[in-house]
Amino acid sequence: MKFLYTILFCFILFAGAFAQGDTVPALGVKELYLAKDDGKGKAGEQVSEFSTGDIPIYCVVMLDSATKVTVKMNFVAVSVSGVKPDTKVVTASYTMKEGQNRVNFTGTPEGKWTPGKYRVDIFIDGKIARDLVFEIKGSGGNTDAGRSFAPTDTPKSLPKRTRKP
Repeated sequence: MKFLYTILFCFILFAGAFAQGDTVPALGVKELYLAKDDGKGKAGEQVSEFSTGDIPIYCVVMLDSATKVTVKMNFVAVSVSGVKPDTKVVTASYTMKEGQNRVNFTGTPEGKWTPGKYRVDIFIDGKIARDLVFEIKGSGGNTDAGRSFAPTDTPKSLPKRTRKP
């Protein structure tokens, strides 16, 4: 009887260890940033703000592992004049090869960007991994400048013209 209790005790004690499968740690985004073009057609330095003429905008994704996965980017208009909130502007995906851990996505509009608040959503194998919110500002600074324009100096009067006979 004692032997039976010992076997039962060992079975209960080790059942949890046998029930666990091989778990693969979740793959994540090590680094996510946006960049302007470096002038040579590649992603330049990291920036957090863009103007309407910054074309293309690069989205650089670095994973914390070099495993074969599919990385997807949704470029979303969050608060942009004339665009329904949360509209996907650009969507792209790339299947990483074994040994790769970096992918560069680019966003290019037709014409120029519309000023406003945007977001990039990054998915790994269909699951949201990270997002990043940023702003695209009008290239001329304040886009309402024409409405608030006021002259700063009183114009000087022009010299009188004299007619020659």
